[in-house]
Amino acid sequence: MNNKEYFAHRGIYNNINIPENSLSSFKKATINNCNIELDLELTKDATVIVFHDENLKRMTGKNILVKDLTYQEIKLLKLLGTDDKIPTFKEVLELVKGKVLINIEIKKIHNYKTLINNIIPLLNNYQGRYIFQSFSLKSLIYLKHIFPNIQRGLLISSKKNFKIYKFKIINILYKLSIIDFISINRNIYSKKISSKYPTLIWTIKNKEEISKFNISKGYICDNLPYKK
Repeated sequence: MNNKEYFAHRGIYNNINIPENSLSSFKKATINNCNIELDLELTKDATVIVFHDENLKRMTGKNILVKDLTYQEIKLLKLLGTDDKIPTFKEVLELVKGKVLINIEIKKIHNYKTLINNIIPLLNNYQGRYIFQSFSLKSLIYLKHIFPNIQRGLLISSKKNFKIYKFKIINILYKLSIIDFISINRNIYSKKISSKYPTLIWTIKNKEEISKFNISKGYICDNLPYKK
């Protein structure tokens, strides 16, 4: 793990004319030489798309679950009234072309194995750097089996979430190489965590916070159109 890898969280976007997790947001990130964090979901016909929510309403106005529509139906939808559509993972990989590091979040879904199995051929043919992260321990264990040499991070979003794992369990996961880093919400970050494990902090709001979270190694995830 390189020291201080910066990521554009869901690309560089403003959710006005550039929607999150869109080809436009990822293009802007690559132009600024900024690594990318993105989210994967699975459609009804098992197409891997780049989208954060289970429900399409927030980004498209359609109150329906991603898993209940085929990709042919989903690709007709526009993101926040722009010309951007929900991209497939394949389209994003073809856009990035290895220019920057991609942090791939595997969503906590019941058919995670299908999602992971469907990205295998895409990533096997991809000439670029990528890592994984997930809230799902089952997904991380499966990823270790499928992608043993690719870094994997455990997502932790709250103090309650952190108490479930505790340092003892995290130590076991780390020693067994199930996880390689911790990906943690900025509100519960502590130097004790970053001193023990490579750490990704999300979501940094400005340059001042980058100085505040002056970790010795790991990742800092940034969701603003910030140019280094």
